[in-house]
Amino acid sequence: MGDPIEIVDHDPVWQVEFAAIGRALRGALGDVALRVDHIGSTSVPGLAAKPVIDIQISVRSLEPPAVYKAPLERLGLVHRANNPELTKRYFREAPGSRRTHIHVRELGSFSQQLPLLFRDYLRAHPVAAAEFAQAKRRCANRFREERQQYVSAKEPFVWEIVRCADTWAQSVGWRPGPSDA
Repeated sequence: MGDPIEIVDHDPVWQVEFAAIGRALRGALGDVALRVDHIGSTSVPGLAAKPVIDIQISVRSLEPPAVYKAPLERLGLVHRANNPELTKRYFREAPGSRRTHIHVRELGSFSQQLPLLFRDYLRAHPVAAAEFAQAKRRCANRFREERQQYVSAKEPFVWEIVRCADTWAQSVGWRPGPSDA
């Protein structure tokens, strides 16, 4: 069992923290990173979240991994080779650093597009973001010490947002904006 799940009010400092990490990632990866984006709940202004900065690095291909793995490890990031999601490569913060999750995904893949759409939909729909925050708080209160149950409990809310986001994307012709870093 890890740390208890804590959902906190949005903190504008998260954007500043992402910007600093994003600059370091961009500097280390150069053109290997086709995009560097702040994703997850900390990327949505006003949305309560676990205070973990999620960053997505979009690359042309996950193979060969050395082109992104070596520069990320030089920054002190820790590769989590046992990540079960085969559509991404996963890195964590350097020991003792601010909690950060780095998701490396292939540009244009479903798994790369989905977090951008999810983020952009919630940014454009503050009522949906507030309802999601309430759902996350309820799930966290119920499963504070049980991370997998928390994830499972919030899953129906996530997929409802994805459904709404897809409808919205079709109606507005959504495309990801420019890279965040």
